[in-house]
Amino acid sequence: MKRLLFTAGLLAGALSAGPSLAQQSKVGDWTIGKRTQDTHCNASRGYKDKEDENRDYVIVVTYSDKAIVIVMIYGGWEWDKTGEILRADVGTDDADIMKKAKWEVMDETTVRGIFEYDQSIMDRLSKAKRLTLDFEDDEDDSIEMQIPRAGEALAALKFCEENRK
Repeated sequence: MKRLLFTAGLLAGALSAGPSLAQQSKVGDWTIGKRTQDTHCNASRGYKDKEDENRDYVIVVTYSDKAIVIVMIYGGWEWDKTGEILRADVGTDDADIMKKAKWEVMDETTVRGIFEYDQSIMDRLSKAKRLTLDFEDDEDDSIEMQIPRAGEALAALKFCEENRK
């Protein structure tokens, strides 16, 4: 778990603690924050799933007027090639967000999707309780991540973004 949190902190800055954190707030078990060295605020959530061998799940979301970035870390993944581009359908509990979206492998347990900013994506995420990645031809690596209170977390993220220094 420490390695996963460290990785998420490096990738998006939201999970690190200490003097480099300029702003931080909590929404349920989401952390909303901005490190002094980062340009944008981040929303992150991590948990262990007892039904999945107690594996770690972490999600980090950040956005700007140009892009939405989602980093997903899953303790059950064993990606081989850093930098590899994967394709996955992205959805929530009640809606498809996009088909065959590009996800970049960051390390053996981490993927990152960078998408052109689209308010409809943010709207769908804000209503979701689950985010799913359905990788092409790879049912074993497909994932369903729990994102309760995502709407509140994204509202806090928007507030952070509008008030960042």
